Amino acid sequence: MHAYYDKSGNPITFFEALELKKDPTYFRVRETTLEDGKWISTVWLGLDHSFNGQKPLIFETMVFKDKGLEVLDSKQYTTLEEAEQGHEKVVLKYTAMFHMEQSLKKDIKN
Repeated sequence: MHAYYDKSGNPITFFEALELKKDPTYFRVRETTLEDGKWISTVWLGLDHSFNGQKPLIFETMVFKDKGLEVLDSKQYTTLEEAEQGHEKVVLKYTAMFHMEQSLKKDIKN
């Protein structure tokens, strides 16, 4: 099993991964800032994070409270397609949660 992969899932060297990491358009898959300030970022990791010999996990979506360091959630993926779809699912989840919270707050006030 290899340690580093490009966005297409092809094995690459550590040095090739370092070069690719320098390009933010390659590194960043998607990012979304929600109405409540939560920041959702999906990136190519390059380094396999599976740690178990299964399919390499080379993409990650993280949900931050804001653009700071407090992580609320994270998901990892094997393919670019999974990462893009996963990002959208996480955006929908946290958007729905925000709207539910807002609705409950209105109900409590009334």
